[in-house]
Amino acid sequence: MTEQPLTIGLIGCGKMGQAMLSGWLASDTIAHVIILDPMAELPLQEKTTLTDNAHSFAQHTGALDMLVIAVKPQIINVVCDELKDHVSSHLPVLSIAAGKTIDSFKDIFGSGQPVLRAMPNTPAAIGKGMTVLCASSQVTKEHREYAQTLLNCLGQTEWIGSEELMDAVTAVSGSGPAYLFHLIETLALSGEKAGLLAETAMKLARQTVIGAAALCEHEKETKAAKLRENVTSPGGTTEAALEKLMDGRLQEIYDEAVFAARNRGKDLSA
Repeated sequence: MTEQPLTIGLIGCGKMGQAMLSGWLASDTIAHVIILDPMAELPLQEKTTLTDNAHSFAQHTGALDMLVIAVKPQIINVVCDELKDHVSSHLPVLSIAAGKTIDSFKDIFGSGQPVLRAMPNTPAAIGKGMTVLCASSQVTKEHREYAQTLLNCLGQTEWIGSEELMDAVTAVSGSGPAYLFHLIETLALSGEKAGLLAETAMKLARQTVIGAAALCEHEKETKAAKLRENVTSPGGTTEAALEKLMDGRLQEIYDEAVFAARNRGKDLSA
């Protein structure tokens, strides 16, 4: 990771932008953050400068080590068009926008622009995220270190070699938190059907998922299959349940769900 404090341009400071900003300011990795967001209401910070228009932001671009784009995909082209004449062709551009390809940024900034694409997920807001990155051929080792330093503030990071895999990444980790939230809903409803009060069933389901995830994090070197086996006594209640859950139907459902999300991602990127 880089030892040099970075000066970052942050375009957009919504939930994910603020999550990144909080992580950066809590670490020693940032010298200064220049923020462009006309809607942001942020407390004054020693290491931040808030601007509300492209002209004001452009006055700072010469000092940036990296430009981070965190606005909604539907307004990226408008925002980037206003900035493109003020962004050095050597400045690495890091996007966390879903569905926006590396080539889409090259179309705006130029074919030689170093561009990185990242897919964080919502647990990044509490520092428990999973962020996957890929990069254009113009991105240097130093640029990669900058990006990883910035995104490690959100949780864990992983690099992939091909951008084509980003739709599969989105389907597994980007959309994945929603699958777990739905699991809580489903397990709680089953508990109700088994006779529990709705409030009790939800509390049990919610804390069980939270606790199991925490145990999985604590036992980093233990495979998920082994953790499952540790809970499963021969002839016991868990084994009876798993005989139903592991009969192939659940895997088919998850396959269908992940493929549906992946294919929708491809459609949105087209």
